[in-house]
Amino acid sequence: MHNVILKNNIEVTIREATKEDAQNMIDFYNIVGGETDFLSFGVNEFKRELQEYEEYITSTSKEPNSIMLLALIDSEIISIATINSSQKERTKHVGTLGIVISKTYTGLGLGKILMNDLIDWAKQNGVTKKVSLVTNESNTIAVELYKKLGFEVEGLLKKDNCIRGAYSNTVMMGLIL
Repeated sequence: MHNVILKNNIEVTIREATKEDAQNMIDFYNIVGGETDFLSFGVNEFKRELQEYEEYITSTSKEPNSIMLLALIDSEIISIATINSSQKERTKHVGTLGIVISKTYTGLGLGKILMNDLIDWAKQNGVTKKVSLVTNESNTIAVELYKKLGFEVEGLLKKDNCIRGAYSNTVMMGLIL
């Protein structure tokens, strides 16, 4: 756990998620799904049963190549940042990165802080050799951040998403550690 100061001088605590966070995480995802078109789900589309999600958080925390971080102000979740990895021998060296930030706290440097935390963790966990991510092609601010952090575009999935009847492409990016 550590604290950081955002560009607006607000202090944020970053720590690993525990099963006790499960309901707040589900609620957070269901709210932020309606704040942006850059996620793979919309408002109230993160449908998980509480017990199932508690078990998922617990099992993920035991994997040496997976992590779930929360960014909080007081006890309110403002971001969830994860690296999830397969436990299969052939692919366990690749972690899939995901970050979701509440719209209120975007543009304040939190994304870069969390990306660096996840990348540093991946470099030190002894398993991960590559970090992958996907994002909407029109999420240009995020794509530029990922490039600044060393990610390279590895592919494009055409018409991979449909939001309100409009199709968009998904960019696949990777970082070799």
